[in-house]
Amino acid sequence: MVITRESFSDTIERGLLMRVSTGVPGFDRLVEGGLISERLYVLSGPPGSGKTTFSAHFAQEGAAEGDKCLYMSMHETKEELVDDMAGYDFGFDQAMAGNRLHFMNIFAEKSQNVLIPRNGNDYRSNVQNMTNRIVNFVNKHQIDRLIFDSTMLLRYFYSDEENTFIQFVSSLKQTDATTLLISEMTDPTAYQDEHYLAHGVIFFHNYLEATGMRRGVQVIKMRGTDIDSDIKEIDFSRDGLTVHPERVVEA
Repeated sequence: MVITRESFSDTIERGLLMRVSTGVPGFDRLVEGGLISERLYVLSGPPGSGKTTFSAHFAQEGAAEGDKCLYMSMHETKEELVDDMAGYDFGFDQAMAGNRLHFMNIFAEKSQNVLIPRNGNDYRSNVQNMTNRIVNFVNKHQIDRLIFDSTMLLRYFYSDEENTFIQFVSSLKQTDATTLLISEMTDPTAYQDEHYLAHGVIFFHNYLEATGMRRGVQVIKMRGTDIDSDIKEIDFSRDGLTVHPERVVEA
């Protein structure tokens, strides 16, 4: 193997990049030990495929490591999310009860006063206000890990033709948080704006077989990282979501 100046520099640079663990057993082995920090990643897949559970692991792991974590939802209350994760033993409920993991429903009245001040009927101004205030909130509170759920509902808010959704995702990329953006998606080939803008894309699969539902996870894209892009089997237990890097799922 010939080592060029460029390849040597790339190796050194990758070695200097700080990585954070997802907290998902088995997953970090697919991405050289973890996600590169302060970057934006999209979690895509159909309903019930594991996106929220993956995100809960990520948040709990961050809280356990002393990171300041924020879960921002557009459709769920804190109580609903905790109830959804109550069947697992990886400690999400304890993390949510602590002081390192915070929850915000964007459209709850209290949050709206903070994030979406209304400027009469000026839609464009309201949308830009929401983008700026969310980004400023993340920066002001020095959030280390951010989960945003989800792009499906976000698109209804950013429904104009002025690329405000693209501007929102681009603005999130400029924060110092390591961000997971949840994206409801059933076709892994139907890429959307966020997939092109993100530093990494992780896709969850559901396969209905004669014996029941089989699930898998696939790293589609991960800048600055050597990845294993095969679909790997995942399962759910009391411990939460587990990835089996040695088990390849045949699509």
